[in-house]
Amino acid sequence: MALRPLHHEKELLARVAGGDEAAFTELFYGYHNQLAGYVQLLTASKELSQEIVQDVFVKVWMNREALQELHSFSSYLFIITRNYTLNCIRKTARIQGLVETYDIDLLKDELEDFQERSLLDDPEYIALVERAVAQLPQQQQRVFRLRQQGLKNPVIASQMEISVDSVKKYQQLAVKAVAEFVKAHAALSILLMVK
Repeated sequence: MALRPLHHEKELLARVAGGDEAAFTELFYGYHNQLAGYVQLLTASKELSQEIVQDVFVKVWMNREALQELHSFSSYLFIITRNYTLNCIRKTARIQGLVETYDIDLLKDELEDFQERSLLDDPEYIALVERAVAQLPQQQQRVFRLRQQGLKNPVIASQMEISVDSVKKYQQLAVKAVAEFVKAHAALSILLMVK
């Protein structure tokens, strides 16, 4: 599932930026089902997914003045939804003491698949990810790229002559480093666009 931009999104964003609540309602309902369905896949909770989507749109409303400056609203919306969802999952896991309930590898795979589908046409995002991957240590970079090719951990371990646990560790470190790099640089880009 990729976020499908609304056909009159630029006009809606301009109206929302001006404080038009009816336009905001239209924007909310235009993306609500897409986001709620995706978040529910990650959280396995309809109630939590509804809450997350509402909280994300509260953030959108609070920062509405900057909406017209965004290059890609759907990418922006995806990034803040993804980050908010991951934070909620971590918080829930900490509170319940059930970190092992969530399959972090599966979650990361789902996020990577979704990102590839939703941001595939965003050259800025692709370039940012490539810059992040290029800065990884050699082993992490190799594991990351092999996973991007669709290879599974045992196959990667065999090719690199390392253990499956090492592959998992390198992948975790790589995903974390790439995500932090992209998040930091995307936030900086948004700030620069707003100024």
